[in-house]
Amino acid sequence: MVAAEKQKIANFLDIVDDFLGSGYRSEPKEYNFDDDSSAPSQSAADSLEQIAKEIKLCRSCPLCEKRLNAAPGEGAKQPLVMVIGEGPGEDEDKQGRPFVGKAGQLLDKMLDSIGLSRDVNCFIANVVKCRPPGNRDPFPEETQSCSHFLNRQITLLRPKFILIAGRIAAHTLLKTNEPIGRLRGKFFDIDSGGLKIPAIATYHPAALLRNDDYKRPAWEDLKLLKSKIDN
Repeated sequence: MVAAEKQKIANFLDIVDDFLGSGYRSEPKEYNFDDDSSAPSQSAADSLEQIAKEIKLCRSCPLCEKRLNAAPGEGAKQPLVMVIGEGPGEDEDKQGRPFVGKAGQLLDKMLDSIGLSRDVNCFIANVVKCRPPGNRDPFPEETQSCSHFLNRQITLLRPKFILIAGRIAAHTLLKTNEPIGRLRGKFFDIDSGGLKIPAIATYHPAALLRNDDYKRPAWEDLKLLKSKIDN
């Protein structure tokens, strides 16, 4: 509690004391209260560094049991685009960074094709921060357990746009079970702290590595995002 809050409470208690005693209001008193040093500041409680620290210590779901490293996210602090995928894979688990394996290398090329980069104007994260065993789909309770981390990241970063990579991320963020093929190619609004952020879903880069048929529609999605950014 800060000193100003303590002063207000003390003034209120003085008024009550006056009312129960003489019935007359005495002169307001000034107290030399100090802020509680143990109370975290708003900036400390809501920083990317604090969120990353909490993620690395988190043990709220079974995914923590077999992880090597959590992957909180990385990129620009004031991103034009926030890219949100499913979860860490084997390479990400080893390095504690998102999208660093083959799919991540393809993602970097995809972003570069429309003038985006994790080093300059993108922030990259996942809906779950720890690797699901065997790269299986995360369970609903696991995405739910991690949701407050992602929500805080979105609120802090306030990206102009969100690029949703893959089915799991799309289902989580858009709260739907529609196939990714029906969700891609159009924009949705994601509400974050009263801020509506335009979001577009596309195929996960790993899906493009498995199936060439997804490459053209994914490119169309990127061009649509680029057009929206330019306008």
